[in-house]
Amino acid sequence: MNLQSLSRNRAGSPRARRVRMAALCAVAAGALVSGCGSGGDTSTSHAAPGQPDVRQTTSPSPSGTGRLTEDQTARKALVPTAKVTADKAAATAVGEVSGSTLLSIELKRRAGGSTASPSPTGSPSPTASPQAGQPVWIAEVSEKDGTAHTVRIDAESGDVLRSRTDAGQDADDKAERASWITKIKQTPEQVAKAATDRKRGTITSMELDDADSGDVIWSVEVVSTDDWNKTTLDIDATTGEVLSEDVDRD
Repeated sequence: MNLQSLSRNRAGSPRARRVRMAALCAVAAGALVSGCGSGGDTSTSHAAPGQPDVRQTTSPSPSGTGRLTEDQTARKALVPTAKVTADKAAATAVGEVSGSTLLSIELKRRAGGSTASPSPTGSPSPTASPQAGQPVWIAEVSEKDGTAHTVRIDAESGDVLRSRTDAGQDADDKAERASWITKIKQTPEQVAKAATDRKRGTITSMELDDADSGDVIWSVEVVSTDDWNKTTLDIDATTGEVLSEDVDRD
């Protein structure tokens, strides 16, 4: 047998074919691994100058089936039960404490064990105590000197459930709130409109805060009722400009 025929026989042998197949499988496996990504990610889209940055927080859906996450399920169960909007509840809370300004308002489910009581301003108690689990707006308002009050409002009827002056208020905190109030130029109604003009949905929270620059901002949470994601918008409390947008897809 000459060398040429020996070479052909070795190339066509079962062992040689197995070696070639193993090499091909290794290359294919490497390509698959390089194409795989992580299960969750947080990305930031850098906007053009003068436009707010948009951040998106994502996570894999349970079992990869596209079902709602736990947080999305909770939003879907709570948001549609509120018949009174955030801005309307805010107006009720501010009206409950004369000369006050809204600091924050948030939609929650009412815990059991408490009963409605008359407010200091003489507002009548509801004719029937709301049940545990019903939606309620919890608002914090401040007088001009920084004295804070908490007002609870039935999110179905709009009735004031309870109004009280917060206990143990620190002098520094009161001074900070009093300072914030002097800087606010945008009403809760105006802020709510700016938020929903930017992101269609239902407002579930509005809160005053201070930015690193020292400016006062509104942090507003909007829930989209088509996918139950939550978007947080930071809005300048003086100009009404949308400063940033953070989409939570979890």
